[in-house]
Amino acid sequence: MKTLNAIILIIFLYPLPQRTSAQEPAPENESIRQQDLRADLFFLSSDALQGRLTATRDNRIAAEFIKSRFERMGLTPAGPENSYYQIFNLSTATLGSGNSLVITFPGQNRDIQLKAGQDYYPLNFSASGRSGGTLVYAGFGITSPIRAHDDYSRGESVSGKVVLVLNHEPGERDPDSPFDGLVTSEASRTLRKALYAQEQGAVAILFVSDIHNHPGPVNFEASAKNYWPDETRRVPRYGLADWVERVRIPAAIISPALARTLISGTNRTLEELSSLAEKTDGITPISISGVEINLHVSVNRHIVQERNVVARMEGVDPAVADELIILCAHYDHNGVSSAGIYNGADDDGSGTVALIEIAEAYALAASKGHRPRRSVLFAAWNAEERGLLGAWAYTERPLYPLERTVAVINMDMIGRNEEVQEGGGRRFRGLEIQTAESNSNAVNILGYTYSPDLRAEIEQANVHYGLDLKMRYDNNASNLLRRSDQWPFLQNGVPAVFVHTGLHPDYHTVYDQPEKINYVKMEKIARLVHQTSWNLAQGKGRPRFAQ
Repeated sequence: MKTLNAIILIIFLYPLPQRTSAQEPAPENESIRQQDLRADLFFLSSDALQGRLTATRDNRIAAEFIKSRFERMGLTPAGPENSYYQIFNLSTATLGSGNSLVITFPGQNRDIQLKAGQDYYPLNFSASGRSGGTLVYAGFGITSPIRAHDDYSRGESVSGKVVLVLNHEPGERDPDSPFDGLVTSEASRTLRKALYAQEQGAVAILFVSDIHNHPGPVNFEASAKNYWPDETRRVPRYGLADWVERVRIPAAIISPALARTLISGTNRTLEELSSLAEKTDGITPISISGVEINLHVSVNRHIVQERNVVARMEGVDPAVADELIILCAHYDHNGVSSAGIYNGADDDGSGTVALIEIAEAYALAASKGHRPRRSVLFAAWNAEERGLLGAWAYTERPLYPLERTVAVINMDMIGRNEEVQEGGGRRFRGLEIQTAESNSNAVNILGYTYSPDLRAEIEQANVHYGLDLKMRYDNNASNLLRRSDQWPFLQNGVPAVFVHTGLHPDYHTVYDQPEKINYVKMEKIARLVHQTSWNLAQGKGRPRFAQ
């Protein structure tokens, strides 16, 4: 009797936890079935779609397939003018004629005329035109207020001058670097550096390798040839037109040998100047006397129109219906080469068919009177393989305000087991050797450090599924965090995660086939994403952005 009384006292003092919405299955969660995922994936990654390369007929067929499924479900078109498409522009470039770089040494009464492809080459986002002036070295050429870093705020103005900057960023190999640790930060993108310089009034920008971080011999002519090949590329080098059109100054890469010639008047070596840039708050620009730059760049820009596929499930609670959960995946892949068809079953046919199944679960629930409080956007991005350009296009021109976006869950490669073999090459750089068997129940969640709240939501939802959630790649030299479509949202302060079963030897090869997908595991992952999104759509609060 005393024991019973003690138990009653314990229950009174420490009441059992209340059941939360995460412990209640999302409506129609069990409608997400492996046989449906398999059927859709065998079509989407079939030879008939020829690898779904951006800007091809086969890519457009894939888009039409996704659109038709959204339409049949009765989802609301989320694009402009009651369309299921969000149209955006890509930009490609061809090298024009008359490119030249002339270095003048006024005190020595001599000029050096350089040929494109030998000691320098224009960048594909460069503006065309002639520009010139005296030269200023500006370290890494980064302006990043959120990191209290500015390579232009000290010393004299660079207005009307040509700036020389390094590739990459400070603390490149420092896991504690404010520039996203081991992940290459967005601030170090060359196009963004051109815009930073332009904002400061620079008339042109020259880039050179940060040789203190990347020493060793460089075959510069081979690099130039690779950047501007004589023959047309199978896969064009694309940029986002919204970005490229903002660049109004010439931009070019120069060889370390040419850079050494330019800085000879500073009485410092290129290695010394490079090392000076390793400052967390930025460098004081250094004027390089005795040298003037005259740069003529001719780059022909070409616009290619592309599309994301977007549909919406309207929320029913007037207080939060204008808030949005985004579920997304990318439907493009790498087309066809002499090696065969890049079917892209895992990358990212797996995420795309999961997106369709989750959307259908929402539609089925709505038909039975179960709609979410918040709205849900289903987005199939295009041009991810070309640089996350469909997702970047959305963040540049969001269909719904980013500040009203509660969370983004991106599914990219959710159909296999991570497998990293010895000697796998650059694709697997930074990843530990591991077997597929060791990851048979594992799924990587990336972006967790940007929102511990969102991480907690996923962990809570996983109670239903028992997947082995791996939180391991947010600060990793593999750059996995920035290699899929959650990255643009993280750069805009939106809580976002990347659901990813990991790389494997078939990644970006013609062997990424639907027969090799683990459909049992993929079903569990799709159900987990559905459950998490439902909890977010129903929840009273919203996850915070922590960085």
